[in-house]
Amino acid sequence: MSAYILDGAAAADATLAQVADAARALEALGVKPGLAVVLVGADPASLVYVGAKGKAAKQCGFYSLQHDLPATTSEADLLALVAKLNADPAIHGILVQLPLPKTIDSARVLEAIDPAKDVDGFHPVNVGLLGSGLIDRALVPCTPAGSMILLDRACEALSRKLAGAEAVVIGRSNIVGKPMAQLLLARDCTVTLAHSRTRDLREVSRRADVLVAAVGRPEMVRGDWIKPGAIVIDVGINRIPAPEKGEGKTRLVGDVAYGETLAVAGAITPVPGGVGRMTIAMLMANTFKAAARAHGLPAPGFA
Repeated sequence: MSAYILDGAAAADATLAQVADAARALEALGVKPGLAVVLVGADPASLVYVGAKGKAAKQCGFYSLQHDLPATTSEADLLALVAKLNADPAIHGILVQLPLPKTIDSARVLEAIDPAKDVDGFHPVNVGLLGSGLIDRALVPCTPAGSMILLDRACEALSRKLAGAEAVVIGRSNIVGKPMAQLLLARDCTVTLAHSRTRDLREVSRRADVLVAAVGRPEMVRGDWIKPGAIVIDVGINRIPAPEKGEGKTRLVGDVAYGETLAVAGAITPVPGGVGRMTIAMLMANTFKAAARAHGLPAPGFA
């Protein structure tokens, strides 16, 4: 029997529609959510992501601003721009697209963003709130937040509950692995945070009722790593050669061997078409929350 395929595009469209409805209601009260995106340099992948974020912001009816800076921009100039955006009452969310040029200290820049406008959820204040279980006060990193929505959809489709489930997260990054583990803990899962150097990683993975792969290695997680019926959330996006398409051609794959896993798992996210779209949708949700909070208004959850 084939796994239930989690349609990230459909889930993202549903979330974006909710955000757009909420934004219209907020604008009726005189508040228009504002998002500023800062791009330093011309990294091809970053250009694609930033373009998609701007399109989603307009779709939601936000005030959207993009600052395109040359790769030669100094750290001082970038920090000055962040300070200006922090002080701008029309801007509720600030996103500095990573990676930054090596001449700039990314941590210093991210820490300079007002935590209340940190819609990526990377500021130490938001990290601390999430780690303390104060999720309703935090701005949660977008990819883990979107992964949780897909996970809830899987549980609904399979008539399961998350509470008490054994969850394994492969990958310990600050962007995905660690916050994902915190979100799963908050939902009463028993969580193992594993990584590429975990001993017997295959056996650890086979314990998982919920497996989240976010390690950045193409198809590292094989079909025989999967517990039959497990829910698999594949966060990886890797470009590999695709000679079958022609010389020099490539294709996208996840961290999970999709074809092998499809026959074993209970539910799985495809790559592409899974978690990626949800990341952008949750960025819009975070921007709305930041705008509502800035004006002392309740910030609803989105699903």
